[in-house]
Amino acid sequence: MTRLESFSAAHRLFKAELSDEENFRLFGPCSNPGGHGHNYRLAVTVRGSIEPDSGMVLNLKTLHDLIQTSILDKVDHRNLNLEVDFLTGVQPTTENLARAFFDELEPRLPTGRLWRVLVQETDKNSAEYGED
Repeated sequence: MTRLESFSAAHRLFKAELSDEENFRLFGPCSNPGGHGHNYRLAVTVRGSIEPDSGMVLNLKTLHDLIQTSILDKVDHRNLNLEVDFLTGVQPTTENLARAFFDELEPRLPTGRLWRVLVQETDKNSAEYGED
């Protein structure tokens, strides 16, 4: 079962020890010193047996509330480089966001339920992280 959410955030891909020119060579326009933003899509997929009493793998309201408090309340309309504690020291690439979001959600769900997290940065770029 997959829950889809969305959020808007700004970020900058850069290494502090590099010049603006070196950062541009490494990260392209995503290294703009002023940063840039995206309207992200987030897909969180859980798996498991369907509970006989509810007919659900996991209550969608429960999953939505967990995503909201663990991820969305912390990243929506924020600068991912500067304002999100669990991303401190993390290059906010799409790949790293998927991994960080997975790591934030996994301990809050029943063991083995979280299967994958997909972060879509643009219509053409997305990354997913999860269990094989």
